[in-house]
Amino acid sequence: MATVTFDGVWKRFGEVVAVNDLNLEINDGEFMVLVGPSGCGKTTSLRMIAGLEEISEGTLSIGDRVVNHVAPKDRDIAMVFQSYALYPHMTVRDNMAFGLKLRKTPKDEIERRVNEAAAMLSCENLLDRKPRELSGGQRQRVALGRAIVREPAVFLMDEPLSNLDAKLRVQTRAEIARLHQRLGTTTVYVTHDQVEAMTMGQRIAVMSEARLQQVGSPQELYDHPDNRFVAGFIGSPSMNFLEVDVTRDGDKVQLKGDGIDIPLPDRYTAGFKAFSGNKLVAGVRPEHLDVKVDPPSGQLQGNADVVEYLGNEELIHFSVGGHDIVALIGSEHRVKPGDDLTLHISLDKVHLFDPETTLALDKERSDDEIRKGGAARKEEAPEAPATV
Repeated sequence: MATVTFDGVWKRFGEVVAVNDLNLEINDGEFMVLVGPSGCGKTTSLRMIAGLEEISEGTLSIGDRVVNHVAPKDRDIAMVFQSYALYPHMTVRDNMAFGLKLRKTPKDEIERRVNEAAAMLSCENLLDRKPRELSGGQRQRVALGRAIVREPAVFLMDEPLSNLDAKLRVQTRAEIARLHQRLGTTTVYVTHDQVEAMTMGQRIAVMSEARLQQVGSPQELYDHPDNRFVAGFIGSPSMNFLEVDVTRDGDKVQLKGDGIDIPLPDRYTAGFKAFSGNKLVAGVRPEHLDVKVDPPSGQLQGNADVVEYLGNEELIHFSVGGHDIVALIGSEHRVKPGDDLTLHISLDKVHLFDPETTLALDKERSDDEIRKGGAARKEEAPEAPATV
């Protein structure tokens, strides 16, 4: 096992920046997920760990060793590819043993490792089959087994579940999680699927436009997103965003809009009164909207456009003041398209964002910091580069 450390790492393809000044430490034995939309730089970052992409600038270390110029075969890593990358003419046993044979590992040691990995993955009965005789899930287990037998310091997984159907994805991600618990090997897992990230990662690194946006546990990212992108990307269905005006009547501060009436949540300090007369962006997750009144609460008034029945829940699409809003509520409410709705929001679930910088507005900033903070923090942020 080993740590993996990105220290000011850049990757450029000509004038295009694929990874922009990445600083990230992956702890020994940790399951770290790199997640983000296509083109955000997550796979490029993984390939730099593997040695399949050269680093343009900065330092990449595995354990105590800087590996910028170390060949892939000498990095003590094992990679599981999206396409499985199995040799079609070889049996499962030979596919799993191939890397060890290249390293001239003794035959009895190869046999021991292959048998142990097959037992771990419950695929002992597949060892004499060819890849064409296997299902997608079985092929993925073989690809995992081939990585396991190497006993590497770091596992690298590049969207290994993307070719599986929905049911098999759920089963296989549970198998990978159990595997990590058993082996305790440092694992870096790349996916664009935030559900995979939330269910598998001990920590998640969210990337967008070649930049690292936030790193934290799934709960931290869900409860305390640093900016609007993270808030909208983490969680399914994604967070609703509403442009609101900040109004003040004495000591009472309200977030107002067409069909929107939300008292300023108590967790924000009196400093947010400095925003009176300005606009903010309020964020609320679909699962935090309800038709029941549970004071203290804010409320949204609109008309149901589409109702998706999900069994014990309903996904309601409705319009509020020109905003398309999604709510996830219990199906016992029997909402129908065309119904007028008043949905209530628990105030401790409301998130506020600066409309210019998109940064989350924290509760510890003073009036002066609030007035100046958006512009100051915007100036500090470097311009977004061209991305791949």
